[in-house]
This record gives sequence, structure tokens and C-alpha cells, in this order.
Amino acid sequence: MTSIIKVNEIQDAGGNTILSSNGTGTFTSNLNTPAFSAYLSSSQTVTNNVYTKIIFNSEILDTNSAYDTSTGRFTVPANQGGKYMVYHNILADASTSFSYALTKTYKNGSDTAINYNHNTIQPEAGVGYQFNVNSSVIWDLSAGDYLEVYLRFVGSGTLIANATYGCVFGAYKIIE
Repeated sequence: MTSIIKVNEIQDAGGNTILSSNGTGTFTSNLNTPAFSAYLSSSQTVTNNVYTKIIFNSEILDTNSAYDTSTGRFTVPANQGGKYMVYHNILADASTSFSYALTKTYKNGSDTAINYNHNTIQPEAGVGYQFNVNSSVIWDLSAGDYLEVYLRFVGSGTLIANATYGCVFGAYKIIE
């Protein structure tokens, strides 16, 4: 004998809806949301030896309208606290040599994670020095917490961040 169970909604242990039906048998999932991914769609100049906030000004996705492309800030929406996978990547060119570059992910205005790249590569003909600094970390975030990414490089010249998917910032809530 086959049993059929009709379900309109499935909730996690915290009472958050993770699957819901629109009445037609089609389910939509709230798994791994809120989620956002943003990228730098135009170059941003970063001055030598100064922490500069990177404004990822174009969105690939933003399920809960929690990322602000004008400020470069992701804010955890109300009732959406929990563990988040947070990532960023900075691909950039230095006009002349540099000693090192690092990024910091700020949580609520304070630096909490540092990522470092030491210059061991030679310049590419016609391009200059290129480097990549990235991060991925799981953080426990509360509603209202906000995240931003800062970049600093030490060397000479001015750094121009490469645009369109070379520089990305994103996060998504993970299932606990």
C-alpha cells in the first residue's frame, strides 16, 4: 500500500520556512538564503598603503535585498541570524612593483579576518604586477550585523582593481 502525504510547508527546527508550496504542487526553497553575490563592474583606484573599502557595485544575485551596491555593505536581514559562508576575491594590477597586498573583512566596522598575498611574481609584459587575494570563512552572524571588504597594498604606484567577476564578494546562510 502506498501512502501519500500532502505538505504545504516544511520548517527547520527554528520555525523558519525552508520549503513552501504555492498550491500548485510546485515548491520553492528558502535553503541557503539570504544569499548575495556582487562584483566590481568598473575599476576602483586604491592608494598605496591605505585601507580602502571596495565597493562591489553590481549584483549577480541578492535574494533578500540585503546587499547595498552604493556602500559595499551586506547586512543580515531581520530574523536571519545564523552561520554564513562569506567569501571575496580581489584580482588587481599594480602599476609598479609591490611588496604585499592584504584584504580585511570588516564586521560591524571592525576588522575580523585578514588575508595576505606576498609578491613573488614578476610583472607581465604590458600589464604590470598582478595579484589575487581571496577569502572564504564561515561566520556566526546575527540580524543587523554588516560586512564590508577592505584592500591595502604596500608598494609604489596606484592599484587598479580588475572589473567584472575578477573582484567578487558574497555570502549565503548555511543549514545548521
